[in-house]
Amino acid sequence: MDPRLKVRALGLEFQNPVLVASGTFGYGDEYYDVMPFSELGALVTKTITREVRKGNPPPRIVETDSGMLNSIGLANVGLEKFLAEKLPWIAEHAGAARVIVNVAGFSVEEFIEVASVAGGAAGVDALEVNLGCPNVKAGYVHFGADPDSVRQVVSGVRAQVDVPLIAKLTPNVTDIAALAGAAVEAGADALSLINTIPGMKIDVERRKPTIAMGFGGLSGPAVRPVGVACVYKVYQQMVSMDHPVPIVGIGGICSAEHALEYIMAGASLVQVGTASFVHPQAARQVIEGLAEWCEQHGVKNISELVGAAHKV
Repeated sequence: MDPRLKVRALGLEFQNPVLVASGTFGYGDEYYDVMPFSELGALVTKTITREVRKGNPPPRIVETDSGMLNSIGLANVGLEKFLAEKLPWIAEHAGAARVIVNVAGFSVEEFIEVASVAGGAAGVDALEVNLGCPNVKAGYVHFGADPDSVRQVVSGVRAQVDVPLIAKLTPNVTDIAALAGAAVEAGADALSLINTIPGMKIDVERRKPTIAMGFGGLSGPAVRPVGVACVYKVYQQMVSMDHPVPIVGIGGICSAEHALEYIMAGASLVQVGTASFVHPQAARQVIEGLAEWCEQHGVKNISELVGAAHKV
């Protein structure tokens, strides 16, 4: 791997700054023959919940202009099977790539339980806490919708887990910077920005929403300007804090240029998501493109570019 792409974040060294987004790369096994995740900076697993989840009824994915809508419903194998079957395989095939487990719960207690077990498992380098989950006890309001809920989840998990914690935040709020500050104050070691944006597509012949659940999460190139803006805004806040944390940029990254937008806005790491559905080797192409860009522009290490758009 190109030494110019090595990144240090979360107290860990990443062989490059390119990760794959949770829910777009499964557990790494489905892609491995065409895109070994050992080439990545890290594999971020599909979201893990305490119980097995079949997810929402189909149709639950639909293509849109410049993106896609999904309403998968956190379908996953559950914590027990993940630890017994998926994680050992991941650890065996990870190579130099880091392993980040995305965890979720439908109550603060479930978040803490899943995170504490997964965070203590061998082969797990960090946890990404999916704050886009609905809080069943609070009338299905998302945990990431207000600072108090963010604090409850992050602080509860932090008290039980030693590995680095990444808080994944939603842009569907009035002030994402306030949520970012709450997450950091509660003990988050990094922030993932952004999760999907609610959207809908209607089948005009059937006169019904295309997705069975009606609404879905919009991802892909259409959300990239929103993601870049959120990273830029939160990075400004991090610079002013006593204990700033790194940012992971997510949303519509299909090329090295897109990744560089996020990095220059303030992201130390980036995640490739929807692009992997279109081209399974999209993450590799981003890695190779970043190496070429650094060579062409005389950049000794890609970390030099973090927040560069704020310095002009």
